[in-house]
Amino acid sequence: MTDNFTPGPYTAELAAAGIPEEMHDWLGHYGVGALVVKMGIHFVEMSPERTVGTMPVEGNTQVAGILHGGAHVVLAETLGSFAAGMHAGPQRQALGIDISATHHRAITAGTVTGTCTAIHLGRTLTTHEIVMTDEQGRRLSTARITNLIRDIAE
Repeated sequence: MTDNFTPGPYTAELAAAGIPEEMHDWLGHYGVGALVVKMGIHFVEMSPERTVGTMPVEGNTQVAGILHGGAHVVLAETLGSFAAGMHAGPQRQALGIDISATHHRAITAGTVTGTCTAIHLGRTLTTHEIVMTDEQGRRLSTARITNLIRDIAE
C-alpha cells in the first residue's frame, strides 16, 4: 500500500474476495463488482501473467442441477479482465471484446477453480486462456478472452 492510501467504500468487499492489500488503493473505489460478489468468486493469486480464482457450484447451477455454463464464462471473464487490468496499469482500462468457452465436463457440487494464463500481453490487446477445473483437477471448461487496453478518458 502507498503512504497516501485512503480506504475506499469497498475495502471490506475486496478483502472478502481475496484481493491482495497492495491492490486496495487501485480498486478501493470500485470494488470487485456486484456479480463477482453474488457468484462467490474468491481470488487466490493475481498477476497479469497468471490469475487464479475459485467459485462455489452451489448457488450457480442451472435447472438440471449442474454448474451453469454462463457461470463458467463469468469466472473466466472475471479472471481474464482483472489480469488484463493489472497489465494495463494506472490510467488505462481493459475492456473485454471477445470471449469464448468450451465445456468439457459437468459438475454438480463443490468448488471450481479457474486458472487464467496470459497468451499475449500487448500495448493495446491482451489475450488470456482460462481453464476451469474441479477439486480433483479435472478440466471442466476452457475459455479464452481478449481485452482491449485503452486510456481512461479524463
